Amino acid sequence: MTEAQGRVKPSGVWATAVGVARVRALETGRENPLFRDPLALAFATAGGLGPESPLPDLDEAARRRWLGVAFSIIIRTKFLDDLLDQAAAAGVRQVVLLGAGMDSRAFRMDWPEGTRLFEVDTAEPLEFKDSVLRQERAVPRCERITVTVDLREDWPAALAAAGHDRSQPTVWIAEGLLIYLPEEAVERLIGLIGEQSAPGSRMGLTLGSRGVVSRFAADAAAGTAASMWVSEMPDDPIGWLAAHGWAAEAHTLRDRAAAYGRPITTEPRGDEGPGGLIHALRA
Repeated sequence: MTEAQGRVKPSGVWATAVGVARVRALETGRENPLFRDPLALAFATAGGLGPESPLPDLDEAARRRWLGVAFSIIIRTKFLDDLLDQAAAAGVRQVVLLGAGMDSRAFRMDWPEGTRLFEVDTAEPLEFKDSVLRQERAVPRCERITVTVDLREDWPAALAAAGHDRSQPTVWIAEGLLIYLPEEAVERLIGLIGEQSAPGSRMGLTLGSRGVVSRFAADAAAGTAASMWVSEMPDDPIGWLAAHGWAAEAHTLRDRAAAYGRPITTEPRGDEGPGGLIHALRA
């Protein structure tokens, strides 16, 4: 049996990471992409979502909603890439990707010497990912350290055992993660991040917009990834993070898309509230 034949089939929440890889692969193939992810196609293909794979059988309204999700993945990827570049320029040399999935930033971004990047996830996605990385003979551009632990368990202890130094600034990324966690789990996670964060640490979050769970309820019933969505952003994300000790900026998908030259041409909905793309600093 080849390594490819022995891979665990993506399932549950981590299977969505393969869908994200497919979106990133499509963006990479565009003329003048916002980012390039050379490994994304390999991840998507290994997970059964190569370029020839059919899209889910959705009606036109649902299809438009999911095209919007794909667009949001592209914009958030660029937003967090920029955040990481800014953190590196400010001298931060520890990066933690929570629920890392098929993130390939260790391989595709230019990192300063001495950068240590920790990928935190459960065993199955990390094993799947590493099998693809071996197949592609991928070489990281920084020190890459995988931390196999469930975020419902004592992940700070596992991270410390892997070499994370809480006395030094860290940039934390939780991309496409919090929407899958109930509110109390989100509160706990943000609190634990704060406990591991020295002054000068940074955090990049993506939050589900207000009302997104109800808007995708019909799609969730059809068995799409939205069936696992449970969490939306607080009414006041800036105040919420301030209470946790972070000075945050919130950006909307619309304003970032315009800044990146991909403006959204539809009129804003009346219920569009605070932005769900968050950059936060620990004083």
